[in-house]
Amino acid sequence: MLTLHPDSPIPLVTQIVEALRAQIESGALRAGTKLPSIRQFAQALQVSVFTVVEAYDRLVAQGCLVSRPQSGFFVRARPQTGGPAATSPRAEGFDAMWYLRKIFENRHLAVKAGCGWFPGEWLFEDGLRRALRSLATDDAELGGYGDPKGYPPLRELICTALAEHEVQIQPSQVLLTQGSSQALDLCVRRLVHAGDAVLVDDPGYANLLFSLRYQGATLVGAPRTPQGWDLAALEDAIKTHRPRVFFTQPRLHSPTGSVATLAQLHKVLQLAERHDMLIVENDIYADLDPEPRPSLASLDQLARVITIGSYSKTISPNIRVGYLAAHPDMVEDLAQLKMISGLTSAELGERLVHGALTEGRWRKHLKSLRERLAQAHQQTAGRLSALGFELFHEPKAGMFLWARHAALPDAVALSNQAAEHDIMLGPGHLFMSDLHATPWMRFNVAFCEDERLWTFLDAHIKAGVPRID
Repeated sequence: MLTLHPDSPIPLVTQIVEALRAQIESGALRAGTKLPSIRQFAQALQVSVFTVVEAYDRLVAQGCLVSRPQSGFFVRARPQTGGPAATSPRAEGFDAMWYLRKIFENRHLAVKAGCGWFPGEWLFEDGLRRALRSLATDDAELGGYGDPKGYPPLRELICTALAEHEVQIQPSQVLLTQGSSQALDLCVRRLVHAGDAVLVDDPGYANLLFSLRYQGATLVGAPRTPQGWDLAALEDAIKTHRPRVFFTQPRLHSPTGSVATLAQLHKVLQLAERHDMLIVENDIYADLDPEPRPSLASLDQLARVITIGSYSKTISPNIRVGYLAAHPDMVEDLAQLKMISGLTSAELGERLVHGALTEGRWRKHLKSLRERLAQAHQQTAGRLSALGFELFHEPKAGMFLWARHAALPDAVALSNQAAEHDIMLGPGHLFMSDLHATPWMRFNVAFCEDERLWTFLDAHIKAGVPRID
């Protein structure tokens, strides 16, 4: 049995995690051992169930435990020294199935204030349906395989769109992917090896962070500010850890909504040049930005920047079509990886996107979407502020606000309780480079109109919630 020290400055969750990990590493808890249920362990230690939930979740994320649905938590088998598993980052790394289940298991909740997508009525469903009807009457080839780099007319259209943002490229430099997730995954597989130090936004894009952990990377956080990054900390991290690649999201960043200034973009490119570092720019929210801002890609012209975009956010998440654009040699390498895992492209989906973009109402849809988001930002920011929340930044654009409240120090416990009230929140630890506990939460302004959210938050601000630490 563990001995906890409630008076210690070390949070109870950290005490539990470190004690269990020490027992696992010493062999006191052997591979396959089933841990007590969450409720049993909480009763034995005289702590809240939320404390145990968070401790178990961290140990799963660290690769010490595995979660088996309907069965519980078990000590994960460790790779044998010298064997094939010892060199495999997947054998000892992050439990991806656990992560995916945790992210998507609450999609059914009625109030999705913490999610990363739009309500159906905000999407370009009419344009997609028109494109689908047009494709049904087209003489398109429905058999065989598409072009490995993707549907050529869509790649040409992307070149035109990027040119409007001062990125001058050829269609051969565009690779279509199954959403931005595949584009990021291809970059991770091409650029990162187990044990590599990789520079990332902190907080950052959750799916990317977990993909990098699964690859076995060592994450080095570059702290975000409302103006972009803490440049002094970023430069120090580069000098100390010598990362080969920086994965970042300068524009309408998830989860903070922050936007990097032009001066910051120039500084990051200077550091990349000085330290021979590649940059993967996740620019999937570019279409939501009402301002014609420069990007790392436009300033660098893809010399050492790979830029990524997606139509899954603005057209429909069911249309898994994204893209990356890069230097010709890099695109060829990434296309080879794409073919290895998927043989070719899903041309029907790419044709649908091309049809939706060219049927004449796409720009009107984006204008309407941006206006709707601006209004939602104003309303959500106002209501959060009225309840006493501290806002990290007010971008007035994009999908997210990043906020915390002094009376709600435990975002995980709050999120667990919210789920019991049919509300999905976005606890901040999912976005942190080291998964550490934080009171910050991500709010999707498109889902913050429901009064049930504000009633719940108001009640818990007044009452407080059980602290994990």
